[in-house]
Amino acid sequence: MTTPAHIAMFSIAAHGHVNPSLEVIRELVARGHRVTYAIPPVFAEKVAATGARPVPYTSTLPGPEADPEAWGSTPLDNVEPFLADAIQALPQLAAAYAGDEPGLVLHDIASYPARVLAHRWGVPAISLSPNLVAWEGYEEEVAEPMWAEPRRTPRGQAYYARFEAWLAGNGITQHPDSFVGRPARSLVLIPKALQPHADRVDERVHTFVGACQGDRADQGDWQRPAGAEKVVLVSLGSAFTNQPGFYRECVRAFAGLPGWHLVLQVGRHVDPAELGDVPEGVEVHDWIPQLAVLRQADLFVTHAGAGGSQEGLATATPMIAVPQAVDQFGNADMLQSLGVARRLDTEEATADRLRETALALVADPEVARRLEDVQAEMAKEGGTRRAADLIEAELRGRVGK
Repeated sequence: MTTPAHIAMFSIAAHGHVNPSLEVIRELVARGHRVTYAIPPVFAEKVAATGARPVPYTSTLPGPEADPEAWGSTPLDNVEPFLADAIQALPQLAAAYAGDEPGLVLHDIASYPARVLAHRWGVPAISLSPNLVAWEGYEEEVAEPMWAEPRRTPRGQAYYARFEAWLAGNGITQHPDSFVGRPARSLVLIPKALQPHADRVDERVHTFVGACQGDRADQGDWQRPAGAEKVVLVSLGSAFTNQPGFYRECVRAFAGLPGWHLVLQVGRHVDPAELGDVPEGVEVHDWIPQLAVLRQADLFVTHAGAGGSQEGLATATPMIAVPQAVDQFGNADMLQSLGVARRLDTEEATADRLRETALALVADPEVARRLEDVQAEMAKEGGTRRAADLIEAELRGRVGK
């Protein structure tokens, strides 16, 4: 039995970073731990629903509904905001926890202040990774080629100098790259099947616990319409949704298929009027309870984000992956290599190609077999309960020291 403890979780205001951790937090609360969760106010209500106490802080990062272009287009555009946000958030968070320091820190991969505070407090820190982790050789194969040119620029040198100075000022001697990408302990909240080069991941550091999904009854339900022989869900997640042309192609692809019903999530950046006349058998929403739909769907057209990819695998739903940014291209390739999906880049995703690919996928018994195999392997990874067990093991180890 583990003595109840104060556990502090830290994350940023992004659905793909917060949602994967919520069931783990709910489970820790149910086991009697006092959990606080540092998060910008926009996610406070969602966090509070787990039983954890939100610790709000002001963030300078683009919010969850921001246009993806707000993140820029170059590697430095992508990373500079996280460092700037960390530097300004650290004093806020240190003050919020003064006199109420936790016995264990959990943190999203993007929450740099959490690692600094864990170092300052002398408590263990565990990364809850919502996407892939570095394997042995990652730096040489991926990071160094990507960063060789930016590092040579004055802007890149200034970024690294600022990062190193911030770490040093907080008593941390790690290089910024290893500080960000090489945690001492990590629970990976994706199935091992989605991890590139999984055989080269150091499992003394990284433990794959797979999808941590609850029943999500609080998100609402969805019922398959009577007479719908096949249901296809189209969703590009929460960030990369401003694609009216793509949605029109989806309507053209599936609306004319006898017996097919299309559920189309377009997000908040697209006015449904931009789709033109929507025929019978098509429902359009700015948001849907995705897991509830997937449990009844026959096909998932997805941007292949980490969350959507694992939900497709967990529900054994064939997928057409239409990646939009960042890790989605790699996820799409992994899904295709598993034999459970086909990748179509956005410019290829015409009505004809979507329809042709969909019919081939849902009729292929080998795709169904592979999905069943992956689903069974995921179930063995343990999910929410195993994640909580491992966190408690870290607490017990600390008490024994």
